[in-house]
Amino acid sequence: MTERPQEDLATAAMQAAGGPIAEHYELNLYVTGMTSRSARAIENLRAFCARYLEGRHTLRIFDIYQQPSLARTEQLVAAPTLVKRSPLPPRRLIGDLSDPERMRAALDIPP
Repeated sequence: MTERPQEDLATAAMQAAGGPIAEHYELNLYVTGMTSRSARAIENLRAFCARYLEGRHTLRIFDIYQQPSLARTEQLVAAPTLVKRSPLPPRRLIGDLSDPERMRAALDIPP
């Protein structure tokens, strides 16, 4: 008998019980150095994730000053920019991410 990872067991238990399966959010935040605007966006996003996505998100923060090729690859026109990779469809938000209700709606996070 093969062992199933703990996460698979939890998902299977939720499905068997007929409960909802929480989607995992993959978020990338692109900032420009440690400016006050970048710091505010990071702080706001971390607070948002703690409140609405606790335990069901992956957050990566990229500094496009240190990795300028990302700006071209990701077709960024402004920073800070938040990119939701999953669940689909992908979404982009630009700014300091200070409005949690706007973020919830844009990222398709149910109330």
